[in-house]
Amino acid sequence: MILQKKWRKLSCVALAAVMLLTSSPWYGSTTVHAEPSVTMTSQEILSTGVVLKKYVWQSTRNNKDYKTNANVIEVDLTNPYAKLDVMTGTGNQFTKKQTVLGMAKETKAVAGVNGDFYNTQAEGVPEGPQISNGQLMATPPFIPGLYSFAIDKDNKPIVDMFSFQGKIITKDNASYTLGGINKTYYWYDDGTHSHIDGLFMYTSAWGQVDRSNDGVTVPTEVLVENNIIKQIADNGIINMIAPKDGYILRASGKAADFVRAHMKVGDPVVADYKVTVADPSKNYDVSTFKMMIGANTILVDGGQPAAFSRNVDDLCCYRSRTALGYSKDQKTAYVITVDNSGDSKGLSMTELQQFMVKVGVWKGMNLDGGGSTQMVARPLGEFDPVLINKTETGIQRKVVNGVGIYSTAPQGEVKDLFIQAPSFLFVNEQAALNFKGYDEYYNPIQSDKVTAQWSVADNMGTFKDNVFIPNKPGTANITAVSGKGSSSAKIEVVGRDQISSMKITADNVTLSEGETYKLPVVVTTKSGKTREMPPELVQWEVLGIQADVANGAITVKSLAGDQGAQLIARYDGFSTMTSIPVGIDKTWYDLDNYAVMTMPDKKPSDVTSSVYIRQSETGNKYLALDYDFGTSQEKGNRWAYATLDTGVLIEGQPQYMKVKVNGDESLNWLRAELIDNAGKSILVDLARSINWKGWKLLTADLTDYKPTYPIRVKSIYVVNEEIGRDEKAAKGTIGIDDITFTYRGSMAQPSNNSVKLTINKKDVTVNGKGMTLEQAPVIKEGNTLIPIRFVTDALGGTVRWDDAERKVTVIRGDKMVDLWVDNKDLIANGQRITAEVAPTIMNNLTVVPLRILSENLGWKVTWDGKTQQITLQ
Repeated sequence: MILQKKWRKLSCVALAAVMLLTSSPWYGSTTVHAEPSVTMTSQEILSTGVVLKKYVWQSTRNNKDYKTNANVIEVDLTNPYAKLDVMTGTGNQFTKKQTVLGMAKETKAVAGVNGDFYNTQAEGVPEGPQISNGQLMATPPFIPGLYSFAIDKDNKPIVDMFSFQGKIITKDNASYTLGGINKTYYWYDDGTHSHIDGLFMYTSAWGQVDRSNDGVTVPTEVLVENNIIKQIADNGIINMIAPKDGYILRASGKAADFVRAHMKVGDPVVADYKVTVADPSKNYDVSTFKMMIGANTILVDGGQPAAFSRNVDDLCCYRSRTALGYSKDQKTAYVITVDNSGDSKGLSMTELQQFMVKVGVWKGMNLDGGGSTQMVARPLGEFDPVLINKTETGIQRKVVNGVGIYSTAPQGEVKDLFIQAPSFLFVNEQAALNFKGYDEYYNPIQSDKVTAQWSVADNMGTFKDNVFIPNKPGTANITAVSGKGSSSAKIEVVGRDQISSMKITADNVTLSEGETYKLPVVVTTKSGKTREMPPELVQWEVLGIQADVANGAITVKSLAGDQGAQLIARYDGFSTMTSIPVGIDKTWYDLDNYAVMTMPDKKPSDVTSSVYIRQSETGNKYLALDYDFGTSQEKGNRWAYATLDTGVLIEGQPQYMKVKVNGDESLNWLRAELIDNAGKSILVDLARSINWKGWKLLTADLTDYKPTYPIRVKSIYVVNEEIGRDEKAAKGTIGIDDITFTYRGSMAQPSNNSVKLTINKKDVTVNGKGMTLEQAPVIKEGNTLIPIRFVTDALGGTVRWDDAERKVTVIRGDKMVDLWVDNKDLIANGQRITAEVAPTIMNNLTVVPLRILSENLGWKVTWDGKTQQITLQ
């Protein structure tokens, strides 16, 4: 038996059309409290006979609503141009793992998903059998309950259990049982190692010279070419990959004794083998199969959830899943993934069965899942596929094989052309428009064979080749013509009047001298579309500090004496502003300067961990945390700690904690434990998955955890979680350096002056001192209008006048308002607002509506109805 923990956990997904599903009891502590619903949100043709459908599953867990996103590719097995096959590693070889996207690009697949389970500690070969393009590449293991998916010579799908029969016959007619072809080591159900006394064949599909050498057995190898023994390595290996016209036999124990007794160089040898169906009452001719891929347990049989054929140890867990099945009429294959990432909450194995039944699967099984789940598909008109699901770990894992979906259709006549462009454009933006198309079989059209003539109506802009530069706001009607085909698109061109809001994305920035910070400007149109503005179109103004802004980033030159910066971004007369305080970084842990006593710790006791000082190539000292979580099959998480001296207080109230970490790409969880002044333990997520190599600065916002200050740092530690453990590295080393705390500075506050005005009176007081206005406040259409420049100056703001636009800009603290005379539309803090009454000119002075300003500039307004007096603070 193969120890389950050494293999990728069972994985599958299920989808259904728009319908309600019947709930079933859970295994474990949770219960589905409502009938799930499944909604198809979109469908797209990928190729002739191949359709991608996207679904959302919604239900409740522990009385909380959740949803799960799923994808299903339906393949019409009656279509002569639609083909299912198996993709293998790199260069069609085992042991050379590759991402699904990489395999699909290499083999020119229209779409694909990850495939069979595999031993993560071994060379990287599938657990089950494999037939690719009609060629047998791997045989089934002798493990009961493992199912496989196959396509026979008549293009009929099969989901069943298969076995293997084989023997090697020598010149003297002696024979020895062949254990399999291209198999790594595994364990039988009685715990026996597969390669003890075993004889196994390895072909050129095995991509390395080391063949299943895990130290349990001693190999004796035999090189066979054209059925003649060419070389024998007694108690050793043959240092080559098997030739295409032969194979290498690996023998150990009694099998090695057989080699010594019956084989010698120059002798002929016969390999007699075949893959058979496990049930002898069935009469499949496996030798004629077009493809086959192994999996694990069956999930659906006869259109109903089936009893699991193998032990499933993650019934209670919600993971990403991959599945494969076919319809009752055997005309449709279903290739399925479901995501456990972000808002998509994965599926349990029992939920998975419900999905598959409702989508129409008559018989189906699960493929590898969790962090292995990947689905790629080629968009219409494109030549390369792209990843279309969200992976569980945030990276695309390299896997041993996958199911590829191919089109064998010839190039046909053009069916459709279309223009690819952003959702909207800005005035003077240089936008390269793409011209795509596909033929009657949905094959992409070669772009280098298609020349398009571009045009735009109503002088909305100009073209240089395919680059469009709009010159005014509105709707640009774009047309592309190529031969007999043409395509048109309406593209919104956005100016000031089409913008609803504009925002500078700098919420978590605190300024440090000499540093550069990106300043994305995001625009939302009145039609509800949102995108980032090209940085070259933004005009910047920096107040309060010395800095340069270029290509959408600010570089701080000097902060001398400043508390922060006011950054104003403008486009076509629409403005927005953000205020960024000066940040104060204080390094707390730096082995070159500020060392803190650090010791190793671990849980449970069989975990090993150590901490020691290393020196980088540049001479910088840092802390290394070594860990080995072992191979124990005990349940529960495992931890390795670098514990620090909790007697050292962190001064003040830091907003951020920053740590430089040298990642090991282990996919383990990295956390910090803090102790606050109330004695509460605060577990801070530094990285949910260590999915990078090399140094990386990690930042955690401590305000999210609401600690009681002051705080102490107890440890930095690595967590090896039980769920998905087989997908994470058990051993590794991370580096830790420069633990820094950032204290957010404060912006200068506007004055606390008090201004008292009276309707229709020019008398005014500022902090009790009497003054005279040139224009008294008035009431117009139920709204109070006040002289803006006097009041703003008195309350600690600034007023700017743009005579060309007849525009008033008011800036006070971190707030800014743009108003246009005789126009009710105004822009307050980057948001378009419509006032009840427009600003106007009285006695050559601009008066503006009080309510709008007070709401958007942070003024406190007190109204005395009896005296008609207004107090502003």
